[in-house]
Amino acid sequence: MKKIQYILTGMALAAFPLGAQAQTQVKDSTVNRTVVVEQEYNPDIMDASKVNVLPKVEPPTVSKKEVEYDATLTPAGVIPATTMQAYTGKETQTKALPGYARLGYGNYGNLDVRANYLFTPSDKDRINLTFRMDGMDGKLDLPDDGGDWNSFYYRTHAGMDYVHAFRKVDLNVAGNFDLSNFNLRPGTYDSKQKFTSGDVHFGVKSTSDDLPLQFRAETNLLFYERQNDITLFDMKEGMVRTKADVSGSISDEQSVGLALGMDNVFYNGDWFENYTALNLNPYYTFRNDDWKIRLGAHVDLAFGFGKQFRVSPDVSAEYTFSDSYTLYIQAKGGKLQNDFRRLESITPYGQMMQQADATYEQLNAALGFKASPAPGVWFNIYGGYQDLKNDLLRTPTYYMVNYDTQFNSYYGHTIEFCTHNTHNIYAGAEVSYSYKDIISFSASGVYRDWKISGEDSDWYLSFKPSLEANLRIDLRPVPVVLVSLGYQHIARENTDYKIDPVGNLYLSGSYELFKGISVYARANNLLNKDYQYYWEYPTEGINFVGGVSFQF
Repeated sequence: MKKIQYILTGMALAAFPLGAQAQTQVKDSTVNRTVVVEQEYNPDIMDASKVNVLPKVEPPTVSKKEVEYDATLTPAGVIPATTMQAYTGKETQTKALPGYARLGYGNYGNLDVRANYLFTPSDKDRINLTFRMDGMDGKLDLPDDGGDWNSFYYRTHAGMDYVHAFRKVDLNVAGNFDLSNFNLRPGTYDSKQKFTSGDVHFGVKSTSDDLPLQFRAETNLLFYERQNDITLFDMKEGMVRTKADVSGSISDEQSVGLALGMDNVFYNGDWFENYTALNLNPYYTFRNDDWKIRLGAHVDLAFGFGKQFRVSPDVSAEYTFSDSYTLYIQAKGGKLQNDFRRLESITPYGQMMQQADATYEQLNAALGFKASPAPGVWFNIYGGYQDLKNDLLRTPTYYMVNYDTQFNSYYGHTIEFCTHNTHNIYAGAEVSYSYKDIISFSASGVYRDWKISGEDSDWYLSFKPSLEANLRIDLRPVPVVLVSLGYQHIARENTDYKIDPVGNLYLSGSYELFKGISVYARANNLLNKDYQYYWEYPTEGINFVGGVSFQF
């Protein structure tokens, strides 16, 4: 027995120096260095920005820096078009500076007001309050020598967003209010228009990979009022919009899911008919180091107005090779509800003389190639075909209103919404380059050849964009200065009715006076051209806005 104890004691003493040596030895960091090198020289590829006719392929994400500056031109199609969009540097705020405020003014009475404050009462709670107001009040030249127009357009937004992070689920409650006040060009049915809208949002989203199913669900209560339409005076639209998406993994690389969307829409009066729209989107996904595949379909039903059954594809595939080159193909589709919010986004000056069925994208097929061949360089080349049923179009219309059924009548003018089946072939490209935080360059363009079905005339396509191009250069010579120069071009479809293309040359800049206090300025339409973002409604000539922004 003692002999066995001696043997065990000897083995323990022999092993002790090895254990001590293992504990004091410096850990080899070769593996860690290898991972860092791979991440540095094999970056994720950013996806293309969403183009009007090209649905977005699900993009990989890139690591965010502490401060990001928005180098994207604010689209002039944003309401209101005639209001000059100020330079709005997108500054990611640290936790120590949760507040942001901006105040600016311009030569056409341009107003630019924005305020934001982020409350973080705990690590699990976040409350974000926002307020913004923009607008203009000035004299514009009407197209075709139509004289002067004393135009004004003011838009106000206030919102609250609350998020509480439970252990495996996020709860989100939000509310928004919007008000648009503006006038119409001389000779229309009425001199003023006002839109009032609001919404309340309730949502939940899973945040843990440990759950057997990943899900997100939300319910939105939306309200919208158009005050001064020709035949639809004080028209109100109420909507309950429900969305849900549930998915589960069947292996490390495969998953199946089902997305659901339902709109219950209600109108006051008898002009418009209530309806319910339902969308089902079953899908299957496969992902590995080289492939990203989605196989699905959109099944759309409607009850009440627009009662139809429609099906469209939801298919995409990406193949990545050499770590930074991706070839992709997709066939997409789906429904766009022509509710009051969409009418305003297309043109606030338009009139819906009768209820319009939803626009349905029957097919949007595209083939493309995107790559990042060198650090800071990215490009995307694509082409495809799009088929739209009940495409929402706009056209100038003259009408007659009888004030007295026996003697008096009045001829007015308005922009009327209508729907037709359209299709187009498109091709586009995007390229960007950035070097640290010093200089960045981006250029994009897409060409479309539009056709309309069932009409002898191409009049309705007159305002469709045939070529859209954007060019922008951002330069930061020193950390406190940012200068941007850009050009936006939109050519309309070649029809018998000619419309001048948009040609907006703009210059913007900002300078940080003190920590948290900056001055900014932006000048638009430096070439002083006459063009229209909305049919028959002019934009401003050479215009500028400048002001001060604060972080606190």
